[in-house]
Amino acid sequence: MEAKLATTTSSTPQVFNFFNPEHFETMQRVCKMFANSELVPDMYKISKDNPEAKAVANCMIAVEIATRIGASPLMVMQNMTPIYGKPSWSSKFLIATVNSCGRFEALMFKFINLGKVGKVNYTEYVWENSKKVQKIREFDGTNVDNLECIAFTNSKGNNVILESSPVSILMAIKEGWYTKNGSKWPTMTRQMLTYRSASFWTSAYAPELSMGMKTVEEIRDIEDAECEVITDKKTRDNAIQELANSQEIPIQEIAEELIPDKKTEEVKSDPKQEDIAF
Repeated sequence: MEAKLATTTSSTPQVFNFFNPEHFETMQRVCKMFANSELVPDMYKISKDNPEAKAVANCMIAVEIATRIGASPLMVMQNMTPIYGKPSWSSKFLIATVNSCGRFEALMFKFINLGKVGKVNYTEYVWENSKKVQKIREFDGTNVDNLECIAFTNSKGNNVILESSPVSILMAIKEGWYTKNGSKWPTMTRQMLTYRSASFWTSAYAPELSMGMKTVEEIRDIEDAECEVITDKKTRDNAIQELANSQEIPIQEIAEELIPDKKTEEVKSDPKQEDIAF
């Protein structure tokens, strides 16, 4: 009985309490150790651009999340990425968390070819005059296979199969994931289907493992940067000034390209202006 109780106690994840002085002091020491390590990503590491207070705070949040889901703090730091200001998981980490949590068998995936996609109308949102405008586009998928992926597994000790909602190329096109600029769907089709179906499965059957956070791929597909109109003249002028000197301009190379014959034409420069940096 004592051995069983000891096993149960050791397997229970320890929850960090921000309002417990002993917990907080201990966690600060742990987080300072992580913040001084070379193995953690830059957002958790103390540097010139990331002061100690900010680095330790980021580490503390990551460690608190790790204790909640029973994962390694270092693994959480390496796989939790802010996208558009929102924390998100890498899909590989999410799959690994499901497989190692001890409640389910390994997550598996089945692919079905539903034929060709054909011509599909989809909605695209574009910025026009600082406003988000809805446009109806047509996608020609006559040569694109409509693959469908379903993630599935079962709870340990139970033979009931738990399946995710099906994710298909047709869905990706209609949702705008496939056609978005820089999308990996056309080039890494099966991998993106795998990642998205794994995210759907986790959201349905084990949301506590993802803690309500989307995957990196989901946020990049779904989120769109907002258009901000600067009406204040001083703020606008400051923004223009910051961008004005953000890139070096090769004046000499541009001048040589614009002048067709170097022998007959010469670029005259003021000696006093030679030391000016652009």
